[in-house]
Amino acid sequence: MLEFLICSMVTILPDYLIRRYLQGKRIGKEITLYSVWYVLRWGITACVMLTVTLITVIFYYHPSTTHVTSFFRTVTILPEQGGRVAEVLVENNEQVAAGQVLFRLDDSSQQAAVASAKTRIAEIEASILVARSDLASAEGSVQQAEGRFDQAQQELDRNLELRERNADVVSQRQIDLLQSTVISRAGALASATAKRDMVEVQIGSLLPAQRQSAEAALRQAEVELEKTVVYSGIDGYLQQFALKPGDYVSPVLRPAGIVVPLRSERVRIQAGFNQIAAQVIKPGMIGEITCISKPFTIIPMVVADVQEVISSGQLRPSDQLVDIQDRARPGTLGVFLEPLYEGQIDSIPPGSKCIANVYTSNHDRLDSEDLGTGEWLFLHVVDTVGIVHAIILRIQALLLPVQTLVLSGH
Repeated sequence: MLEFLICSMVTILPDYLIRRYLQGKRIGKEITLYSVWYVLRWGITACVMLTVTLITVIFYYHPSTTHVTSFFRTVTILPEQGGRVAEVLVENNEQVAAGQVLFRLDDSSQQAAVASAKTRIAEIEASILVARSDLASAEGSVQQAEGRFDQAQQELDRNLELRERNADVVSQRQIDLLQSTVISRAGALASATAKRDMVEVQIGSLLPAQRQSAEAALRQAEVELEKTVVYSGIDGYLQQFALKPGDYVSPVLRPAGIVVPLRSERVRIQAGFNQIAAQVIKPGMIGEITCISKPFTIIPMVVADVQEVISSGQLRPSDQLVDIQDRARPGTLGVFLEPLYEGQIDSIPPGSKCIANVYTSNHDRLDSEDLGTGEWLFLHVVDTVGIVHAIILRIQALLLPVQTLVLSGH
């Protein structure tokens, strides 16, 4: 409507003035409601064509959108393992700090696992003490077996020496008996030595390995015990946190609530523009927004980044072929806006619905390039008509409360 009114000032109005005052046609006589089209046909036609052209230029080079939101991230509160809540240390809407304890789960089974692991370590320590005593006993057995073996060997050697001097002194049967005794005591010595070596292996390898395994089991049990305490990972505010002792929470089926980060982490507003603006909107462009949560206020913004892809074209592999006609709805061009001056959007609640304009500026190009007359004039027109869109945004800022409170019926 504003564009039509502006265009009518240079088309229909001059045409009417000429018909009325130069040609002498009178309202109600030659100029009637029935004959207005024929009488003012040139002005009306020119006004319509100029209005369409002006609207096209304005909305192409100075894009606008109502799909603007101050998005913010949320962090779901999930325990690492399921369990029943034993204690809740915070309340809903409370501000929490990173590392602060939120709630504790029932840890009776984890406490039992820790106690069992500690008992196992104590058993292994006792086994090491017993093994050391067994080693001392085995050392004594080896020494005793060595003494008996040496005694039998010496007895055999003496009898063999006596028989070499006089064969009748020692009988063959006695020699055989002594040789059997030496062999038996050599076996006893080998058995005692093997038992001692076995005890040494237990002390040096087996029991330390068992102790390390038990200590690892203790650490695992302690880790599982620590998982029963749920902390906040970031600084923020608790939302939808209605947990009570006795409730069951699960990392899959039952989250405990969410944490909304502090506003210091939210410095961008995201807008979705029509795809036709993809060749116009560039980082560094100046824009403006007005939000329903802060009426009658225009906030200057700057384009910080433009999303390189359009979400409607995303493809995720599945067991069905994607039919293009199912993607008939065109996606929007994602644009990230930041306040031109620090702190200007701090008073806007996260999630607010806004309206945004982005303005094309050819000032640098007009100053630096050698342009032809037609292009120079066109670029001046493009920059000038941006004020129309700025006026429209301010009218929308004035009408937003009326539309919300009166016309919408809410």
